[in-house]
Amino acid sequence: MQFPKIIQGGMGAGVSNWRLAQAVSRLGQLGVVSSTALDQILVRRLGGGDPDGHMKIGFDMFPFQEMAKRVWREYFVPDGKAPDEPYKATPMHTRNDARKLVELCILSNFVEVALARLGHDNAVGINLLEKVQVVHLPSLYGAMLAGAGYVLMGAGIPLHIPGVLDKLALHQPVEYKLSVAGAPSDLDTQLRFDPRDYMESELAPLNRPNFLAIISSNTLATTMLKRGSGKTNGFVVEKHTAGGHNAPPRGKTLFSETGEPVYGERDQVNLEALSELGVPFWLAGGYNTPEKLKEAQSAGAQGIQVGSVFALSAESGLREDLKQELLDQVVAEKAKVFTDPLASPTGFPFKVALLEGTLSGDAEYEARTRVCDLGYLREGYVTPKGAIGYRCAAENIDAFLAKGGTVEETVGRKCLCNALMANVGYGQVRPDGRQEQPLLTAGDGLNEAARFLAPGQHRYTAADVVQILLGEKPEARTLATSAASA
Repeated sequence: MQFPKIIQGGMGAGVSNWRLAQAVSRLGQLGVVSSTALDQILVRRLGGGDPDGHMKIGFDMFPFQEMAKRVWREYFVPDGKAPDEPYKATPMHTRNDARKLVELCILSNFVEVALARLGHDNAVGINLLEKVQVVHLPSLYGAMLAGAGYVLMGAGIPLHIPGVLDKLALHQPVEYKLSVAGAPSDLDTQLRFDPRDYMESELAPLNRPNFLAIISSNTLATTMLKRGSGKTNGFVVEKHTAGGHNAPPRGKTLFSETGEPVYGERDQVNLEALSELGVPFWLAGGYNTPEKLKEAQSAGAQGIQVGSVFALSAESGLREDLKQELLDQVVAEKAKVFTDPLASPTGFPFKVALLEGTLSGDAEYEARTRVCDLGYLREGYVTPKGAIGYRCAAENIDAFLAKGGTVEETVGRKCLCNALMANVGYGQVRPDGRQEQPLLTAGDGLNEAARFLAPGQHRYTAADVVQILLGEKPEARTLATSAASA
């Protein structure tokens, strides 16, 4: 089987959009869309009036047209909402979602993958976070209906996803265990989804995507192969230098003078031992140069996964003003990334790009009223009555405490859900007129993006990234140096 040398990272929410994935896959590498909050992104695209008509194209391709019509009628706003009006709100996901929320998940993931696949015959992947569990099953089915060739998943241990993919390919019912804090063994915590409850016509079996687990240790690789419910087709080995959520350091957590978690020898993956497992793997986290691609291949990897450099490319969904500000910092070699041990409600370290005008600092964030109304990072817990409830350490503190949380858990936590939506231009408007502000994430190698900017240019494309990484085009920084010396 022919595997890609370059995997474009699945950066959520909406940064790794269908345009970026399409641009990368057209060139024969693996373009990846992020599944994170895709249902909300679709609602807000439709709320904006679908000005370029691409959502309508995706809806028209969907195999179940009655469902497509229901979702379109519910959320489409002709000519788009006014700038000072809020986007339409939807209920937060729970273990037992209403049918219309499930349909929204199926459709949104279908549309994103289907659009990414237009104009070429190469594979497209979709990236999910294991911790965002409640939407896994319908989201995967929607992506598979659109012909996703790869599913990538990290931020947890996705042991049961391979088996889920096997069954969804045959339109069979699937289950997935929801993590619920303090759940007794006899409490039913299973998420359930039966495709035939949503099918409007009989379909042939679907393509079962390749499953790539995103790992940070040899132990997790071995566990996936031995205990996974189906076949794991490969691994993305993600170092702590990668953007987004990082795996916590193994063993006792120590902190640097700047307050960042310190990673050591125990956090290094033994690539020789990984190679002996006989499963393809890609290296991620700072592997964003032609030299790093060659280094990875020399170590036995198929290639590399690249995120932050693609996030700053012309096709990414990142808001244009934020993209340009980051690029300006990169050119000046002043871009800074902080590994925040507290920001994410998940408890995982989270990379924050330090940029003025965003919520990257605690002082800026304290001015925001705590509200949790998207809820993708909520955790399940057992209520005093024995039912399953949901809480988030970034929600209103009194509400969190009433659900059994502690004050200590709320310190430094930030609402990533609303901030990530603002990153891609879909920040919610609050009743007082305030708009949600962005909070950017990037890998430690962010300043390497300068390599892809040609002399006198202020932007680059996904094709520039792919061609330079593959050695098919000289590095822009080298060109700039040559021009200056001439």
